[in-house]
Amino acid sequence: MESSAKSSHLDPELSRRLHRALTCSKEELFEALLDPSTEVLRAALRNPALDDNHLLALLGRRDLTEELLRTVAGLDAVTGNHRLTVALVHNPGTPATISLPLLPRLYLFELVTITEFPGTTPDQRLAAERAIIQRLPTTPLGNRITLARRSTAPVLDALMKEGDVRVVEACLANPRLKEASVFQLVSSSRTLAEAIAAVARHPRWGNRPNLKIAMLRNPSTPASLFTTLLAAAPTMELRNLSASGRLGQERKRLIQEDLRRRGY
Repeated sequence: MESSAKSSHLDPELSRRLHRALTCSKEELFEALLDPSTEVLRAALRNPALDDNHLLALLGRRDLTEELLRTVAGLDAVTGNHRLTVALVHNPGTPATISLPLLPRLYLFELVTITEFPGTTPDQRLAAERAIIQRLPTTPLGNRITLARRSTAPVLDALMKEGDVRVVEACLANPRLKEASVFQLVSSSRTLAEAIAAVARHPRWGNRPNLKIAMLRNPSTPASLFTTLLAAAPTMELRNLSASGRLGQERKRLIQEDLRRRGY
């Protein structure tokens, strides 16, 4: 009785669309899932013909309400389905309480895609970056090089700290790389000489004053590069270097010779 009373107050057109969404065929259901009404979409989710392809099409919409996305996330068809999990996480309307716990289920470059989406929230991006960084120790070299070309600054920072020259070279070409990450690399005595040389010859990074000074201070800097940087370094910096506890006697001797040539 109450149900029929409610139905009598429904807009006849909406009532027709609700009935169609509930009962239409598999092919027609794709059209029903384009309906602007959340009520119609909820009805479509109860259609016996609903399958994974319908849900993928629905999750491709960017105008779904948070409430509807919660309903989709709770469907048995979504649980354990990788494609639907990815689509759910990629939808910018999915609340963080649903999307963040799903991130560990995604493959590495699916996580990278999340960091690239314009509609990704800061929390989602941060969580995806952390998930990527956690996987780096077991990530093959080829994938790390690809990551270096595509990743955001926090992931690049983690990749640079590994110090592998092949990965470093790819990071240096990424416009998202921050100077602070490069500075940490060329300042660390654990960094290989080849990686420091890669920074020195890079057109974007090789001429930055702070990086040049850091390379001069690093005992791992190749001898030939040290000599080249020494000749162009400010006199005050050479005086500071001569008192550095990091440099060996041979490099301190070269510094003193250069200072004498300058009249100091």
